[in-house]
Amino acid sequence: MNKQLKIFNGKIITPQGIINGGSVLITNETITGISETNIESENAHEIDAKGNYISPGFIDIHVHGGGGFDFMDGTETAFLKIAETHAQYGTTAMLPTTLSGSHEELLQTLNAYEKANGNNKNGAQFLGMHLEGPYFAMNQRGAQDPKYIRNPNPEEYKEILSQFSCIKRWSAAPELKGAIEFGHYLKSKNVLPAIAHTDAVYEEALHAFENGYTLATHLYSGMNGVIRRNAYRYAGVVEAAFLIDEMDVEIIADGVHLPAPLLKLVYKIKGTDRTALITDAMRAAAMPQGESMLGSLSNGLKVIVEDGVAKLPDRSAFAGSVATTDRLVRNLINMADVPLIDAIKMISVTPARILNIADKKGTLEKGKDADIVIFDSNINIQTTIVKGKIVYNKS
Repeated sequence: MNKQLKIFNGKIITPQGIINGGSVLITNETITGISETNIESENAHEIDAKGNYISPGFIDIHVHGGGGFDFMDGTETAFLKIAETHAQYGTTAMLPTTLSGSHEELLQTLNAYEKANGNNKNGAQFLGMHLEGPYFAMNQRGAQDPKYIRNPNPEEYKEILSQFSCIKRWSAAPELKGAIEFGHYLKSKNVLPAIAHTDAVYEEALHAFENGYTLATHLYSGMNGVIRRNAYRYAGVVEAAFLIDEMDVEIIADGVHLPAPLLKLVYKIKGTDRTALITDAMRAAAMPQGESMLGSLSNGLKVIVEDGVAKLPDRSAFAGSVATTDRLVRNLINMADVPLIDAIKMISVTPARILNIADKKGTLEKGKDADIVIFDSNINIQTTIVKGKIVYNKS
């Protein structure tokens, strides 16, 4: 028997604009109707949106943790609790993300993903794993633990990719020895190579882009802008991301990693089609401020959460965001003067296209997964629906 859910009396955000007073019909896991009026359905469970926005679910393609847990804890519990935590803030799908760690820790985390994925019934859907590191430039490691930073190792990454089909994205510094070959191998396995924590200059970034590195990981963070070498200026990865029209970028729009002028600049140059909003959240997201841990509880780095961001204890660098996806959208609107529809596109349509899942996610259209968020004019989440199931309801 088909299970139906109807959301009515809301402002539906669609690719074509906002439908006022519209309704959405869900059958099982799929959107089966969208109308400017109240769809007639006798047996559907009804949700009155009360004039609030009905939006595509938020897709976070770079997130490390939340609710007191980190994916590098390597446990099924951590995965499930993080998914449940972020669902309360509008995330309906995510790419769980690692940090640079030992080979054994990485395998443990990947195994935990596979165990948790089938049991994830009450949180944001897992879309696969994003490995951030350990193939990084030491000078641009940020809060990544230096003892784990290393060059691409074909024996290591081929073994990992042969064991785990859940890996969908891998971030690395493309100027490292063996990184271009690494990118080719990732592409052959349908894994997205992304530029991250890199000392590359423009020419190296362009070469990387031409060899598969089509996404810039957390633009501005962990990469060069214009630098000088022996008195000569060189454009960096930041400028490369702007100059290469087809390069996608993701930004941590927590209001701290990038101030308002840079948010506005990225929006002006890259636009909604090439910019994805990410939380880059660590375990302290949705938790009180104070001391926390970046990475696993056993081998992670101690950090301090203050001013709405995680910092290294000496306050020399940020150590990850504590943002949730609702905050990203709110900041784009309030800090960067981005229209609501554009902000939503950057947290739904664009990440879905980057991950090559736009046929199923990212917009409210018939035939797509019923990943839906209802929120008010201040982007306060009222209801989160993942594949037709209500996983969070404020009231």
